[in-house]
Amino acid sequence: MTTLRRVFTHIEDIHHEFGPAPAKPLRRGAIAAIITNPFAGRFEPNIAPFMEELKPLGLTLARRLIAALQCSAADIQSYGKAAIVGAGGELEHGALWHAPGGYGMREALGWTTAADSPGGAQPGNALAIVPSTKKVGAPGATIDVPLTHLNASYVRSHLDAIEVRIPGAPAADEIAYILVMSLGPRIHERLGGLRVDEIKRWDGQR
Repeated sequence: MTTLRRVFTHIEDIHHEFGPAPAKPLRRGAIAAIITNPFAGRFEPNIAPFMEELKPLGLTLARRLIAALQCSAADIQSYGKAAIVGAGGELEHGALWHAPGGYGMREALGWTTAADSPGGAQPGNALAIVPSTKKVGAPGATIDVPLTHLNASYVRSHLDAIEVRIPGAPAADEIAYILVMSLGPRIHERLGGLRVDEIKRWDGQR
């Protein structure tokens, strides 16, 4: 059973990164749920069923982060996810977040399966896999959460990361599950590569 202790939200507006000031500050943010780790202090061979229980948490956190960013889902350009497992757990407990966190965030941003779309065509948002990282850490541990473009992971302008630290968490018997989003690319990105307007959408044809 998922026992939620805290929800931590971090929003930042980046106004400057050397050079000329951007026309618009870059807003990005993170949200973390600190929950009791039901497997702390022991080895449980079958932990996969817990992913199903985490699914509502992924969708709820994604929607809360969009609201905290004060934007619509259509404004989000990049995303990522992470987990910090308390010292009483193992790295695999963080990996439980892959499907619930990733698919929950993609659903909140407009993704559905191709089977749900007319003609079998892939819908047009949150098409790319959500990048992730995880670690076992003490309370207050930091983690750099990767960000990539939500429709094509290899859009170079959006390759980034956001540092997340939750004061006092996770305790040894807890896990912090994290989602991150950004409303734009790095300030002054200028390294070429695939551009956002060059992303080709799959139209269901082979």
